[in-house]
Amino acid sequence: MARIIGGITTSHVPAIGGAIHRRLQDDPYWKPFFDGYPPVRKWLAEARPDTVVVVHNDHGLNFFLDRMPTFAVGAAPQYRNADEGWGIPTLPPFTGDLDLSWHMIESLVADEFDIVTCQEMMVDHGFSLPMALLWPTQDWPVRVVPVVVNTVQAPLPTAARCLRFGEAIGRAIQSWESDRRVLVMGTGGLSHQLDGTRAGYINREFDLKFMASMIDDPKWATQYSIEELVELTGTQGIELLMWLVARGALPGKVRRLHSNYHIPISNTATGLMLMAA
Repeated sequence: MARIIGGITTSHVPAIGGAIHRRLQDDPYWKPFFDGYPPVRKWLAEARPDTVVVVHNDHGLNFFLDRMPTFAVGAAPQYRNADEGWGIPTLPPFTGDLDLSWHMIESLVADEFDIVTCQEMMVDHGFSLPMALLWPTQDWPVRVVPVVVNTVQAPLPTAARCLRFGEAIGRAIQSWESDRRVLVMGTGGLSHQLDGTRAGYINREFDLKFMASMIDDPKWATQYSIEELVELTGTQGIELLMWLVARGALPGKVRRLHSNYHIPISNTATGLMLMAA
């Protein structure tokens, strides 16, 4: 059976792509952020995952407000990055893991999650930038399965449902008859709000409690409604739902191998965690 080797959660701010392109990794503004990733890359070189399940949100590249699935799973042989208008150079395409995609889809439907199956899908910065942070040479030594969670158009899935969705993904991976080593990654957040009267809002205290809960008590955030989470973290801070999905996929207790928290990057509190399953 396939083995889940660990999980990574990381932010996916579009400005990161510009900083990578301009080689600003050692710039004083960016260095505390980029310095968080070498330990994760070292672990990846040793752990050698074969496939990465990337849980992210779509920013209008595939789905817009008139067609917004709650959960979607990619089942394409290849995923291309496209221009979103941020001025970020597009990245090389990603090779899909079709066998795992279809196994996950069948298992999730059997687990009573009504998902959208995408045999064609593009990937935006929510997917591509975390991959570039982990593999900066952009040669992608892994296959991928994209999983999209709605964090844009109400009604959003509750935190509790996202955790259960992650648990169902974990069961699907572990029941897959394969010897492949699977990494689960959740992207987005942490607290930030890009618009309205609270533009620039960051809640450091909540962010750090949430990161701690990922190790000790993954159900902690499920006590809050979506409206309460938006109040606590900002409109776009609700992207923490992808972190919950990724954490739910990890079997049993986990160990924190590395973490980083830095503010601000483009008015966003950025977080990074590496967890061993």
